[in-house]
Amino acid sequence: MRLDDLDPTSNANDQGAGGGGFNMGGGGGLGSLLFGLLPMLLGRKMGCGALLIIAAIGFFLFSSGSLNLGGSGVAPGDATRQASGGNVACDTEAELFACRVMKSTEDTWGAIFAEAGQRYQPAKIEFYQGGGHSGCGAAQAAMGPFYCPADNGVYLDTSFFDQLQQMSGGGDFANAYVVAHEVGHHIQNLTGVAEQVRRAQSRVSQEEGNALQVRMELQADCYAGVWAGRNANRIEPGDIEEGMKAAHAIGDDKLMRDAGRAPVESMFTHGTSEQRMAALQRGLKSADPNNCDFFRGIF
Repeated sequence: MRLDDLDPTSNANDQGAGGGGFNMGGGGGLGSLLFGLLPMLLGRKMGCGALLIIAAIGFFLFSSGSLNLGGSGVAPGDATRQASGGNVACDTEAELFACRVMKSTEDTWGAIFAEAGQRYQPAKIEFYQGGGHSGCGAAQAAMGPFYCPADNGVYLDTSFFDQLQQMSGGGDFANAYVVAHEVGHHIQNLTGVAEQVRRAQSRVSQEEGNALQVRMELQADCYAGVWAGRNANRIEPGDIEEGMKAAHAIGDDKLMRDAGRAPVESMFTHGTSEQRMAALQRGLKSADPNNCDFFRGIF
């Protein structure tokens, strides 16, 4: 995907390296770690990449290979500002790419909101390595990329891109899809959908709450597709295939199988591979956020 002509977003910060990264050690061994983490990772408060960690551990366990695992608006910042540890945002190849994706989402959603007579309030992107902090609590690489509505932040340890490469073949569009998906959650926060879902989840069972969360994630996938569809002139041959492979790789059913578990629909929180690919395609083909209403008849 051609983004080289874009300046990086000014809404970026780099927290640097911190504690609390994913630890594969311990007395239980990898097998007990995998199945011990399943209930937590399948909860509905994790980021979109959390389930990929299950697949990564499952890949390690069940193959001969090995894999190392590593609202309101925000005031624009300075892309070159330093965090307390002296780290500069957007200063590595992976961070610069993510910062350019963020700038593209700001331009795209800014135009979409303007079409509706509204002003878009951009999210910020917060980089960290291993562990960090967010308005929603600790940020850890094991959580995968996530969006925090409390501070309008997209949190990313760029080592996730390496994990995505291992699981799906990766590629620049696959990485962009991950960032654009988290921005999709920001759109849900701005439009009030996220709050509606949270209120509904507080009144229903875990299984029903998971089903609502699946709709949230599929809508975010669709919004990522809308962003890509609105930037079709930047898409290069092979990009769409990269996105579809990434969406397939992080479907709940595939990740459970890769982790050695039979898929259990009541535990799904992000949607099946087929659902995620279809949601991304829906946004791509229409380039219209109005076609991403996964809550019709519910709200």
